Amino acid sequence: MSNYTAPTSPPAAVASQGSSLAAAVPPGPPYIPQTAQLGGVPTIPVDVPICSVLLALFAFGAATNMTIFQLNRKHNYKFLFSGLLFGFCMARIVALSMRIVWSTRPHDLNVAIAAQIFTAAGVLLLFVTNLVFAQRMVRAYHPRFGWHALTSTLFGAIFVSVVVVLVMVITVTIQSFFTANPNTRRIDRDVQLSCATYLAFIAFLPVPIALLAATFPAAFETTKMVQQQQQQQQRRLSLTPVDRFGQGGFRTKLALLAFTALLLTAGAVFRAAVAFQTRPIDNPAWYQSKPAYYLFNFGVEIVVVYTYVLSRFDRRFHVPDGSSAPGHYSSGAPPTPTEMSEDTVAVRPPTAKRQSVNSFGKRSSTWSRNKSRSRERGTGETGETGSERRDSVMRDADLEWMAKAMRELYGEDE
Repeated sequence: MSNYTAPTSPPAAVASQGSSLAAAVPPGPPYIPQTAQLGGVPTIPVDVPICSVLLALFAFGAATNMTIFQLNRKHNYKFLFSGLLFGFCMARIVALSMRIVWSTRPHDLNVAIAAQIFTAAGVLLLFVTNLVFAQRMVRAYHPRFGWHALTSTLFGAIFVSVVVVLVMVITVTIQSFFTANPNTRRIDRDVQLSCATYLAFIAFLPVPIALLAATFPAAFETTKMVQQQQQQQQRRLSLTPVDRFGQGGFRTKLALLAFTALLLTAGAVFRAAVAFQTRPIDNPAWYQSKPAYYLFNFGVEIVVVYTYVLSRFDRRFHVPDGSSAPGHYSSGAPPTPTEMSEDTVAVRPPTAKRQSVNSFGKRSSTWSRNKSRSRERGTGETGETGSERRDSVMRDADLEWMAKAMRELYGEDE
């Protein structure tokens, strides 16, 4: 969202207010705004040191994300959001550089416009990143619903709307500097306020989406969700129906997503609230000060970038390349009991599990000793043929997986 707010009266009124900045700027276009802006006009003693520190932090963030992206790429491990965060950090480097240039040329409105546009555009990349992570949470907890065409279309419409809002913000920001028509300026301001409100909503949207998906898990479905081997394993252990992706537990994923989304929401809500409160250019409010500007813009974003990098979000939120249907996130590899986390729960009591393991050992041992005998006479101890005995074993749910392993080891009985 632009930090400038379009004035509601012609720019000629600036001279009557006695603004020194207005007196120094020749008549437009571009016209100087009449209302106070968030952060004010940058100065060399104050803004250059702050911008330099922030620029160094974003430069290190860009280098780190690109390094992670390239290392993953060498191992055929694709995670595009490391590259996306690299692009975001580079956009912030440009925005801070433009603000430093602006501090050396405070009366150059063209530089001011460029600085405002880069500042407004960059944060949307973080909004989109969190929305994609929220979509993955929905598809993990609710595979059928999350991969449904209607749900995918809805998320796609949200992504398109973010791009449309970005275009609107850039357009009205530039137009507000180059028009003296009061009605056009009023329309520009209405569009700016609407866009600021909508972006605050988009920043917060991943929180309810992910929490609702985790709070209301879907009923277990055995068809078209996972491969046959995973279905057998899940039925045997009665696992919760989470189409797992990435490393780490889903509670950690939810915490990371909620934390970063709430930080971005705080910044977006603050910018929207400031846009609604207009003040004269020579009498700004405390919430339009430089500390507030840097804290709720670049400060919030620095925390989000480093939170994702330090938590190795490239491991936690990674999904297999080409995922396009229920079960693709887990890639047909069921979690073993030693790999289960807080979101994958075995409901069988421990005692029953130990008894089941002992039963496996006794029965499989007996079966192995009689295997060679049955090969010679074609029947087992009970007089059954090999095929009949196999069918009997397969009816035992506990021995179903063991039967498959034995068949692969010794071959099928004819």
